[in-house]
Amino acid sequence: MSLMDLTLGAIFWGVLTFGAAWVGTLFMPDTWYSRLTKPSWNPPDAVFGPVWSVLYLLMAAAAWLVWRETDWGGFAGPLAFYVVQLVFNGAWNWLFFGRHRPAVALLDIGALWLAVAATLIAFWKVVPLAGMLLIPYLAWITFASVLNFKLWRLNPAPIRSSSRQR
Repeated sequence: MSLMDLTLGAIFWGVLTFGAAWVGTLFMPDTWYSRLTKPSWNPPDAVFGPVWSVLYLLMAAAAWLVWRETDWGGFAGPLAFYVVQLVFNGAWNWLFFGRHRPAVALLDIGALWLAVAATLIAFWKVVPLAGMLLIPYLAWITFASVLNFKLWRLNPAPIRSSSRQR
């Protein structure tokens, strides 16, 4: 593969991955979220941006490493898992912050966890380093799943906010 191909591949996987991140930024915490009862171990809002930035960078690098080994043929396997998990990833913010549906978001994050685990295993088989780069992501999704569950259980009744419902 030429340097140009490798560069274009890196740009493609970066744009695709950070595109999913951008979709997430369309649905951010609002008044509804600030009024939720949260567990004492809920991280401050300022933690999420830096953590997700690093995770998205690791994800893009992992996808590029696998693409580099499989070229576009990887879309039939490991890279298809990657794209599927990006869809679940992007849907979570919309479901949780946009629609204010923690129970439905919990179902989504469960599917996301399975998709990330499948992607990690598939990537590991092609390029072990690519699989390793997804371990922090899977760990964070595990934590986020527990947090999502706890927020749902602590807030069983719908909370109305003064902000526009989407």
